Amino acid sequence: MKNKDLSTLISLAKSKNQKSQTQLINLFWVDVFSFVMKKVQNENVADEITVSVFSKVLAKLDLYDPNFQFKTWILTIAQNSVIDYWRKKSRENEDSTDNFDDFKNHFALSPEELLISAEDQKQIVTIIESLDSKYQDILRLRFFEEKSIKEIAEELNITIANTKVRIMRAKKVLSELLKTNEFED
Repeated sequence: MKNKDLSTLISLAKSKNQKSQTQLINLFWVDVFSFVMKKVQNENVADEITVSVFSKVLAKLDLYDPNFQFKTWILTIAQNSVIDYWRKKSRENEDSTDNFDDFKNHFALSPEELLISAEDQKQIVTIIESLDSKYQDILRLRFFEEKSIKEIAEELNITIANTKVRIMRAKKVLSELLKTNEFED
C-alpha cells in the first residue's frame, strides 16, 4: 500500500470509521501476529495479545506520529505487549511458589464475599444483556463457552479477522460500560 493511501486510511480510522479500522487491522494483522507468535510460541496467547495490540492501536491512533513508519509503531506496541505478558507470567509463577497457606486463605472467601461476587457477576451479566446482540453472542461464545476464535467464526459464519475485530470491540464496549457502572461497595 502506498504511503498516501495508508495515511488516508489512518485518518479515516482516527475518525472512528469502522470500515477503515477493520481494513487497517486486516492490513497489519499477519505482521503483528507473526511477530508475537515468534515471541510467545503459543497460538492462543499470540492471538489474544494481537487482539489486545490492535485494541491499543485503535485507542491510541491520535498519538501516532506520521514521521515514523506505521508498521514500526504497531510492532513497538506489540513488543511492549509481549513484554507485559512475560512480566505478568513471571509474577504469576512467583506467586504460585509462595506459601501454600496464603494461597488457600486467598480462596477461602466468607459467605458475604461469595454473595458480593455473585452480585457482581449478576451485574456483569445484566450489562452484557444490554449490549447489541452481535456483541452478546461473541462474548457468550468466547468467554462463557470458551470457544476458540476459529470455532466462533465457523458458528457465526463470519471470517476469522471479523471475529477478532468483533471480540475486540465487544470487550471495549463492555469495559466502558463496566467503568460507567462501577460496582458499589
